[in-house]
Amino acid sequence: MNREYHKWWSKHLEREMELLVFGHAGAKVLIFPTRSGRFYEYENLRIINRLRDKLDTGHIQLFCVDSIYSETFYCWWAHPSGRINRQKAYENYILHEVFPFMQQKNTHSCVISHGCSLGAYQAASLAFRHPHLFKKLVAFSGRYDLTLNVEHFNDLLSGFYNEDVYFHTPTHFLPNLECSSQLNALKDMEIILTIGREDPFLQNNHQLSEILYSKGIDHQLIVWEERAHSGFYWRRMAPIYI
Repeated sequence: MNREYHKWWSKHLEREMELLVFGHAGAKVLIFPTRSGRFYEYENLRIINRLRDKLDTGHIQLFCVDSIYSETFYCWWAHPSGRINRQKAYENYILHEVFPFMQQKNTHSCVISHGCSLGAYQAASLAFRHPHLFKKLVAFSGRYDLTLNVEHFNDLLSGFYNEDVYFHTPTHFLPNLECSSQLNALKDMEIILTIGREDPFLQNNHQLSEILYSKGIDHQLIVWEERAHSGFYWRRMAPIYI
């Protein structure tokens, strides 16, 4: 199986960023790590092994990007406006640096946005706001409202709210989405959401599902047993849904 390591200086983030590529051809899967994960997390969780057949046959190619959560949502010393601004810079890095890199490596027309936990939020937020870039969204164990306080999970913007927070919170901006071209692109996208029956963000997933249905956007919300918020479950989900 092809495995490549890449690193370059990001002009949007003004720091070095790293990523891993697995596979040689096929649909491009853009993978975001969890809250504390790095670009090598997907490999460390042994999910790569569960996808080996699809990788070896050229069905999919994985692009595992790095995270900067300690500079965005978990940068507690920074003002929340600074956290969301840093998140915007990160998304510009993805859109204007990672996407061209992916296209240079592989011209396949299908791009899949994917992540687990907070990576699922990243994958969904990007895909919902830029649906023309993606053919499929696969989000495992995600939260889609940054402002919620559930169990020990806090509002990641510490009560701060502005237009940027609104547009980076899927369950806030999607109900008011009226752009026909964006809605049509979302309706053309295959959307798969998974969540555990005991996951604290189960209700938030149901809320997102109801919003999507209200907009006529077909999707699957699949509820797994128990909390289903760990590598053990994600290893089982990946070969089924990706």
